[in-house]
Amino acid sequence: MGKIKVVLWDIDGTLLDFQVAEKHAIRACFSKLRLGECTDEMLQDYVEINVGYWRRLERGELTKPQVLVGRFEEFFGKYGIDPAAAQAFNEEYQVRLGDTICFCKNALETVHALRGLVRQYAVTNGTKTAQERKLAESGLDKLFEDVFISEMIGIEKPMKGFFDKVFQKIGKYKREEMMIVGDSLTSDIQGGNNAGIATCWYNPRGEKRPESLRIDYEIRDIKEILEIVG
Repeated sequence: MGKIKVVLWDIDGTLLDFQVAEKHAIRACFSKLRLGECTDEMLQDYVEINVGYWRRLERGELTKPQVLVGRFEEFFGKYGIDPAAAQAFNEEYQVRLGDTICFCKNALETVHALRGLVRQYAVTNGTKTAQERKLAESGLDKLFEDVFISEMIGIEKPMKGFFDKVFQKIGKYKREEMMIVGDSLTSDIQGGNNAGIATCWYNPRGEKRPESLRIDYEIRDIKEILEIVG
């Protein structure tokens, strides 16, 4: 494998701890919209519902708007909350996701250390509202060469078309000089496979490695990226 010159970073679950931000954002929305208490059990149910909706988006079965509102409609329906509140809840939720910035272990330090060694870009399926606020509040927006948000591109990871648009914007680099780093097998690693670039699976919990995907590198700690590109 040739020398890596470009690193495409996933954001949620890779550089930023999405679960922490998600929990705070949902509870803040429950409070603002006066929906009562959101218990830990409710949060866990929502997480499972949400993951299912994003998987369907990645498979092309749903549109982004259907995911963003539909997940809350289903969640609210389960707990006797008026599903009509889902639209307003989601709009507030996108903003509140940027309230809590929590970096994954060694993530910020690694991005800083890679500056000047490789070109770094963000590639994310999050919404424009949420991701731009998170990147600004975290300072990551000033560390990347550019940010690619699926909502703006009009195509989701892991679709090849998403990466084709990214490569058009990046320009001169060959695909063998690029690597995507992410925690999601279905979005990041499958996306890298579809795009024909190197893949690095961030797997901090040591989950079982699938046989169906090409994983060029597997890491437990983000700082291991320094050894890969070193």
